[in-house]
Amino acid sequence: MMAPVNITSIKTSSSGAWQGDDPLNYAFPLLIVQTTLILVVTRILAFLFKPLRQPKVIAEIVGGILLGPSALGRNKTYMNKLFPTWSTPILESVASIGLLFFLFLVGLELDLNSIRRSGHRAFSIAAAGISLPFVCGIGVAFVLRKTIDGADKVGYGQFLVFMGVALSITAFPVLARILAELKLLTTPVGETAMAAAAFNDVAAWILLALAVALAGNADGSGGHKSPVVSVWVLLSGLAFVIFMMMVIRPAMKLVAQRCSREHDTVDEAYICLTLAGVMVSGFMTDLIGIHSIFGAFVFGLTIPKGGDFAERLIERIEDFVSGLLLPLYFASSGLKTDVAKIRGGKAWGLLVLVISTACAGKILGTLVAALMCMVPVREAVTLGVLMNTKGLVELIVLNIGKEKKVLNDEIFAILVLMALFTTFITTPMVMAIYKPARGIAMKTHRKLGDLTTNSASNDKKDELRILACVHGPGNVPSIISLIESTRSTKNSFVKLFIMHLVEFTERSSSIILVQRVRKNGFPFFKRSRNGEWRDRLAGAFQAYSQLGRVSVRPTTAISSLPTMHEDICHVAEEKRVTMIILPFHKHWRVEADDEDNGGAHEVLENLGHGWRGVNQKVLKHAPCSVGVLVDRGFGNGSQTPGPDSTMGQRVCILFFGGPDDREALELGGRMVEHPVVRVTIIRFVEEDELNGKNIVLHPSPNANCDQSYSFSTAKMNRQIEKELDEKAMGEFRGRWGEMVGYVEKASENVVEEALGIGRSGDFDLIVVGKGRFPSSMVANLAERPAEHAELGPIGDVLASSGHGVVTSVLVIQQHDVALTDEAPALRVLHGGYDNARGDNDSTSSAKEISSVDNNDIV
Repeated sequence: MMAPVNITSIKTSSSGAWQGDDPLNYAFPLLIVQTTLILVVTRILAFLFKPLRQPKVIAEIVGGILLGPSALGRNKTYMNKLFPTWSTPILESVASIGLLFFLFLVGLELDLNSIRRSGHRAFSIAAAGISLPFVCGIGVAFVLRKTIDGADKVGYGQFLVFMGVALSITAFPVLARILAELKLLTTPVGETAMAAAAFNDVAAWILLALAVALAGNADGSGGHKSPVVSVWVLLSGLAFVIFMMMVIRPAMKLVAQRCSREHDTVDEAYICLTLAGVMVSGFMTDLIGIHSIFGAFVFGLTIPKGGDFAERLIERIEDFVSGLLLPLYFASSGLKTDVAKIRGGKAWGLLVLVISTACAGKILGTLVAALMCMVPVREAVTLGVLMNTKGLVELIVLNIGKEKKVLNDEIFAILVLMALFTTFITTPMVMAIYKPARGIAMKTHRKLGDLTTNSASNDKKDELRILACVHGPGNVPSIISLIESTRSTKNSFVKLFIMHLVEFTERSSSIILVQRVRKNGFPFFKRSRNGEWRDRLAGAFQAYSQLGRVSVRPTTAISSLPTMHEDICHVAEEKRVTMIILPFHKHWRVEADDEDNGGAHEVLENLGHGWRGVNQKVLKHAPCSVGVLVDRGFGNGSQTPGPDSTMGQRVCILFFGGPDDREALELGGRMVEHPVVRVTIIRFVEEDELNGKNIVLHPSPNANCDQSYSFSTAKMNRQIEKELDEKAMGEFRGRWGEMVGYVEKASENVVEEALGIGRSGDFDLIVVGKGRFPSSMVANLAERPAEHAELGPIGDVLASSGHGVVTSVLVIQQHDVALTDEAPALRVLHGGYDNARGDNDSTSSAKEISSVDNNDIV
């Protein structure tokens, strides 16, 4: 057995291995090793738990348990070397700083005004969801005191309150992340659960303050404390809360106003004073006799919600706190959890009792209250399961209980495992019980050609409904310019749905953003009232909507990137849109040179592969036509067309043939009607037929879909396709005549021809079809290395960097159920035109990629 170590003799840093020092015997090097080990283990576990949709706190607790005495800690050499007893106060002190600031962030997330607006239903559900498990917790406390050795050494009052709190609380931050992950945050169930959890959270902190106040000298270090002291602690805590709300909150409101966007710079003094305020508030509540985290939480409540100041505070501290310091705290909970303390059938029976009582009390209490509030049974059960989420706040309560000697090692281990189990089962149970109704989709105009354009029975054209997605303010000019280009000033009406795409992460700021979205599990479109649009993006589009016959409806979609396409496609179906406009994941912008007066250079912004994946999934699953806009400054400055524009906008449509190119031509027909838009059609005619060449595409199952172009595997009649191309072009030219420029090109090198058009700068926008059922010229590019395969061969050529293309590009994919199945292809060239033509020359097989020019099966 190791001799006790005098912690005052521990030095901060070593002299180094060359001096004969072991760094693990010194405080700071050991802290670095412990932190690194905890972070590596917890991140690996978080990655493993991700397919199960488990919150990160699960991985952090399990990581601590694995590193602690329950698993690896059984090796005493490991435990004494990496987690010696003398290092525990140091590790916990650093972790407590992270906890202090995390609770400040929790206070920032919790909007008291929204709690007041939640109504009696959420309050009733929260009250029942706390009361019944609290009573059950008191009952379990009596059983534990009679059964577990040493449990009766603590006073009844402290032990009963701690057990009641431990079984009755709901972890508001963890619940928010689970709801967002399941896309339930803005459903009626999610909204009610969040409001009830917010009530529950406030009640939990009040009960925790009561429990800490009652804990007193539970460790036996002194005589029994007078009950009057606990009353003074509670009264002092109440006075502290009143002071913070009546004095500090108005002061922080003034600070937030000084740090709004009207001021270009934020005085660092305000940020530093606020961070110091967190520490001072924590010290004051610790001085009072309530835990320091209570002060940090209350101080977070005083910060105005949703403003620039709150966002800047979050940006400064949340990554460091949530990513580095907080995992140390929850891992330290696991390090203190010794599952081996739960010995024998009786102890494991108590664990089952605690888990079943906690689940039954929470679920039944919430269920009964929800049914009394006329909530349907399935939703009521779901609410009960959701409110059973423990996690963060539960562990804080348990750690304080252990610190105050109210909970011994065995009870602490039982309650930690209970918190783990109840949180772990929440996601799978909710997924099994509740699937939100998506509504019955109405019949949609799925492509531009389906819109009636010359119906004699209608006085005006069918309404063009477009869903335009934006990543940020940088996308606004190009989207506005594109939408305006499609709007005739005569009789066309455009309904524009703007969706601001925001990635949901585990950061607190994501939760604050999510709280702005209020309905239907998917983005909710809010109508403007009195012209007041809070969001800057919505404000830009509102200004545009004042130009004329354009109705603009803004929304924000907050989702993880792997499921973002579900939001987009659902809204497209629900709102019956004809086309989705997606911003390309790369964006080019021009910046002025600092050294060269009047000079400028092009800057490429790449949002990353995740956003590229969103576009790929939308292209695959969209219920309507899709356009991907590769922006190189389209719509900046005077290029944006408007009713009073004096400068024309030049649009070029590259036509090779096929359904996607015909959809691009249809869009061009709408652009022609705009008085300041000049449309030019450049049609590439095939020479392969004359040269006796015939190209057939074969499936290439081994090809990488991200690096190889995919083509439709559907049966299509090539002859009919050619006739449709001729008909579409004939009708287009017959209708618009001299209003449209028309050029035919016969070239074997379409890549250089397309690049030449893009480099010339003669056009502001090039529109091209994706080419899933390609002509011979496009199919000839099937084996060309692809940089952006989702854009098709020609779109990729024009969007790729390094070619000197200066024109923005819009790649169009027509919605056609028959073309949805795609696969990479290999090109096969046949020398004789008649050699490959057989009896089945009119169609291509479903096993064959759409062959070109003759559609043979080879």
